[in-house]
Amino acid sequence: MNWTLEVVIVPVSDIDRAKDFYAGKLGFAVDHDVVPGEGMRIVQLTPPGSGCSIVIGEGAVPKMVPGSLKGLQLVVPDIRKAHAELVSRGVDVGDIQVLGANPSDVADPLDNVGFLFFADPDGNGWSVQQISARP
Repeated sequence: MNWTLEVVIVPVSDIDRAKDFYAGKLGFAVDHDVVPGEGMRIVQLTPPGSGCSIVIGEGAVPKMVPGSLKGLQLVVPDIRKAHAELVSRGVDVGDIQVLGANPSDVADPLDNVGFLFFADPDGNGWSVQQISARP
């Protein structure tokens, strides 16, 4: 049996600002933006190539403190290219960091150990890791 993670709730204080950040700056696809009833709004966004989406909203999503979610992680095949893209889109992203060491036979020394970090407008913390191939 496969167990797939499909949705992560991200707590935000301003749905439109967060939607602009995730869709406009990060390039996430807006899967839907619905108002199922008074005081309710659900926005689902998916990173390019991902099988897992995020949901921001009000009313129908669990109450969490905006900015309290830390450790969300995206994976890309080229951390340098991802860094350049985020910078070009105006995301306040840190420099590429190397966390650990790869064996000397790895083609790219950033594989598996290259990371960068950023936060959304509410302070929810994200990391990006380079993994160009999996065993």
